Amino acid sequence: MEGFRYVYSQEVAFGDLDAFGHVNNAVYLTYLENARIGYMREVLSIESLEDLLVIVAKVRIDFRSRASLGEVLEIGARVSRIGTKSFDLDHEVRGPDERLVAVASTTLVTFDYRGDTTMPVPDLWRERIQSLEAKDFAAA
Repeated sequence: MEGFRYVYSQEVAFGDLDAFGHVNNAVYLTYLENARIGYMREVLSIESLEDLLVIVAKVRIDFRSRASLGEVLEIGARVSRIGTKSFDLDHEVRGPDERLVAVASTTLVTFDYRGDTTMPVPDLWRERIQSLEAKDFAAA
């Protein structure tokens, strides 16, 4: 996918469909989550729930075309902003014919679950994201 260095493949399953035979809008949140977790595992080397130090603060999805049973969707994920305690992931969801299915963005807040408080984006995460995205993110 053009502009995305990380892409997650997601097959549309029968249980993902609504009464009209296309992917239910709520299922796209799961697709984005699968791509997000894949990105964090691959790029940030997150392997356990204890290391998954984020909370979803905001999600926006714009639907462009429908997806159907058996299609393998490609979900691109890229960081577009890193702040002091949060970062944004942008997504495109594309069908097997490269048609645009959805555009989405997610704001993730870094969170210390033991202390029950927000925390700064770890320096190691910032370094790894900047390395993958080939972009310098100034703390904001």
